[in-house]
Amino acid sequence: MSTASTTVLPDGGLKSPGPGLITLDPVHTALLHGLNDLLTGLAARLSAPEVLGPPLLSVASLARLDFFRNFPHLGVSAGRFAPEALDGLATGEAPGELPLTPTGYLLPSATCYGLLLSLEGRDVGEEGLRLSAAGRCFRNETHYDGLRRLWGFHMREVLYLGTKQGSLDHLDQGAAFILEAAELLGLELERAVADDPFYDKGGSRARLMALDPVKHEFCAPDGTAIASVNRHRNFFGERLDIQAGSAGPAYSACVAFGVERWVHAMILAHGTPERALDRLRDVRG
Repeated sequence: MSTASTTVLPDGGLKSPGPGLITLDPVHTALLHGLNDLLTGLAARLSAPEVLGPPLLSVASLARLDFFRNFPHLGVSAGRFAPEALDGLATGEAPGELPLTPTGYLLPSATCYGLLLSLEGRDVGEEGLRLSAAGRCFRNETHYDGLRRLWGFHMREVLYLGTKQGSLDHLDQGAAFILEAAELLGLELERAVADDPFYDKGGSRARLMALDPVKHEFCAPDGTAIASVNRHRNFFGERLDIQAGSAGPAYSACVAFGVERWVHAMILAHGTPERALDRLRDVRG
């Protein structure tokens, strides 16, 4: 059994076995599940069926999508103990001192990647395709901060693939839903242009984004981004040969919710987890 110390995090009622890692107590867990259920309202509004994405993503596939050019710092690798390490494990050697072998896979950093990769080569038609999914995502970060910034967290997304106009309509509907949900929950959010998709802040792609933003975030008063609307243009359609009928390579867009961050925003707005849960229950009836 681990002897690592546990500490109470500022959000209250949470135990941390290590940086970026938390265990939610019953009240926080009820908040997370209740908020996730509430946020499925966007999928219901847009008739986006629920699917379940893969738990691992191929490094080779992510490289084709420029993941490592854009986010070289975020990837969390899935490794396995090398065969020569097994005897040492069995005899009680410290696991941290034994070699790991790369598997060629990463843990997901966003829910949509697995969905997009699963649609490679498909024609979604000009009428388009919508999917909804929630998954546990993982990101290496320079620092971790309670529920605001975690190593592993839950992300719910509603993804659209189809025409250019359809992708823009999807984001407009997503943004309207985010603000409606926030108002019901008593949250004050500010919409802001995001500046994080590119690692090279001075590069040509970063400059293009500054001129034509593809991501907007919705932030709580303390600056925590709890949701975003993301315009991919036809990048994934071209890279993955996903067609939208006679319209050509599909345009895609997604609306994303960081569920633990919604929990954080609720506690920030209502003072305690218990009062936050009461407000959520009032909204859900």
